[in-house]
Amino acid sequence: MDKELVSIIMPAFNAAAFISESIDSVLRQTYRKWELIIINDCSYDATADIIRRYKEEDSRIIILTNEMNQGVSTARNRGVCEATGHWIAYLDSDDIWTPDKLEQQMQLVYSKDMDGERPDLIFTGSAFIDRDSELINYCLEIPERISYHELLKQNVISCSSVLVRKELALKYPMKHDEMHEDYAVWLQILKDGGCVYGINQPLLIYRLSATSKSGNKKKAAVMTFRVYRFMGLNLLQSFYYFCWYTLRNLKKYYAICHNKTDFQMQKM
Repeated sequence: MDKELVSIIMPAFNAAAFISESIDSVLRQTYRKWELIIINDCSYDATADIIRRYKEEDSRIIILTNEMNQGVSTARNRGVCEATGHWIAYLDSDDIWTPDKLEQQMQLVYSKDMDGERPDLIFTGSAFIDRDSELINYCLEIPERISYHELLKQNVISCSSVLVRKELALKYPMKHDEMHEDYAVWLQILKDGGCVYGINQPLLIYRLSATSKSGNKKKAAVMTFRVYRFMGLNLLQSFYYFCWYTLRNLKKYYAICHNKTDFQMQKM
C-alpha cells in the first residue's frame, strides 16, 4: 500500500442529481495524491453515464459496479477492499468537500507522526446545504479530541468528513444498514483505544435531505438506539446515552432549521 495515497470511497445509488458536484469537489482538492473509487450500487438513473464521463477525463477515478443493489455498507466495504491507499476517505455522492479538506487532514497526519503520535482517524467540522445547494448559516463545531463515552452522547463524526487508516477500515467493516453503520465503526475504533482527532473547520459541506436515513428523525433515533445495543450496552446504559443523544440533536437541528429560515429571509 502507498502510505501517502488517499483512497476515496463513494457509494452511489441513483445519484445523478448531485454526484457531479461531489466528484468536482474531489477534482478540486489541493492534495493531489488520491484515487476515487465509485461503487455504482445498481443505479437505474443516469449515474452510470455521469461517472463514466468523469473516468474518461481522469484515470484516478475507478468504477466498480454492483449487479444487484447491496446497500451502502456493502458498497463501502467493497471499495475499501479494492483501495490501494494507506488512508481511506469516505464521501457520499451528495456531499461536497472544500478544496483543502484532504490537505489539512494529511498535514495533521504528518505533524502528529513527527511528534511520535499515530492518528488512526481524523474528522472535520461541517457546513450544511439544502437540496437546492443553498448554504445554511450554521456550522457543526467539533472537539480536537473525543472519547468513546463522549461520542456515545452524540455522533459528531460525519462519515463524509472521515480519513481513517485502511487497516482499521478493514478490521471494522460497516454492516447492518438498519442502524447507523458508520457510527458503530467510529465507536469500535475508540473503544479499542484508537487515536481520533478532529479539525474544527467546516471542510465538509453536508447536504440535508429528508429522504436520507439521518433525515428521517424518528428512523434516525431508532437506528441510534440499535447502535448502542450493537456496542453491547445494556438497556439502562442505552437509555442513558439515548437521552444525551436526544437533547443534543434537538439542539443541533433547531439551530439548523432556525438558521436556515434566517438565511433564506436575508436573501429575499
